[in-house]
Amino acid sequence: MILGVCEWLSGKLNIDVTVIRIIFVVLVLAFGTGILLYLVLWLVKALSK
Repeated sequence: MILGVCEWLSGKLNIDVTVIRIIFVVLVLAFGTGILLYLVLWLVKALSK
């Protein structure tokens, strides 16, 4: 998506990046929690460097 979280997470979990992107889209549309989760993971990614 925007900040590279899906690609980073797919590398960590060994899951296809498309699957992770679909999960985030479903979370955003169904529950609205995908945006918050995405930002939290971006912070974890940024602080782990």
